[in-house]
Amino acid sequence: MHTVVRPLPPAARHGAALQCSEWGLLAALAVLLALAVWGPALAPSPHQHDFADQRTWWGLPCALDVLSNLPFAVAGVAGLVWLRRLGALRLCRATRATVGLFFGGLLLTALGSTVYHWRPSDAGLLWDRLGMAVAFAGLLGWAVVGRISSRAGVAVALGVLVGGPAAVAVWAHTGNLLPWAVVQMGGMAVVLVLAWQPHRHGALALPLGAVIAWYAAAKVLEGADHAVFEATGHWVSGHTLKHLLAAGAAWPLLRAMARLHHSRYTARPWATARMQNGGHRAGRT
Repeated sequence: MHTVVRPLPPAARHGAALQCSEWGLLAALAVLLALAVWGPALAPSPHQHDFADQRTWWGLPCALDVLSNLPFAVAGVAGLVWLRRLGALRLCRATRATVGLFFGGLLLTALGSTVYHWRPSDAGLLWDRLGMAVAFAGLLGWAVVGRISSRAGVAVALGVLVGGPAAVAVWAHTGNLLPWAVVQMGGMAVVLVLAWQPHRHGALALPLGAVIAWYAAAKVLEGADHAVFEATGHWVSGHTLKHLLAAGAAWPLLRAMARLHHSRYTARPWATARMQNGGHRAGRT
């Protein structure tokens, strides 16, 4: 069954009083902020740049870890193309803004991660995480728009756009990784909770459960970088596969956008039939 996304009614977009779901989201974000600010310092691993696969191919250092960032760029471009095609369906502004932020963030992630893995260092990792922060802002905002409200989604996206770089700056200046861990893992925990909430009427339906599954698998492979490299006979590392699966998390979202685009032609077959019948009648008179 195909659905067409229509603009949300003014009352849904601009209601003055906070809804219960908005209060709940606000409370959850307050807890995460408190944890990031007052939680115990978390030191990064001393081996965080020691990746399993450091082979050079055709003069390209850490070749597979570098090249495996290409799917992020492909997904980012594809998402922005679909967003442009969906313009005629009149997606609400909040959806368009957060979708564009997410897929634009994937392009930045591809660039930042490529720079980092070309020559792994703290300086390169900073750019890698800044790109990820933009993608997280878009994803979390998009999820909130679809499950809670447009204004909440925009506010959350803006909050992560500020909080993400701030967390990266804290890590760069103090070595405390906790704020960044809260942005990354806390944000995905919020997405997981939102996956159990019903879609809002008129909002673009997102398969958040599938997104979480792809991302969780990617994190498992990231932690098993060396183990996977040994298990595959030095064919591929866990970190390379992590890039592929993390980029794959965009696939369910791309499919949702593609289905919405195609629904333009199938959502109201009765209207087409009516026009055809009217045309036949006009031809007989």
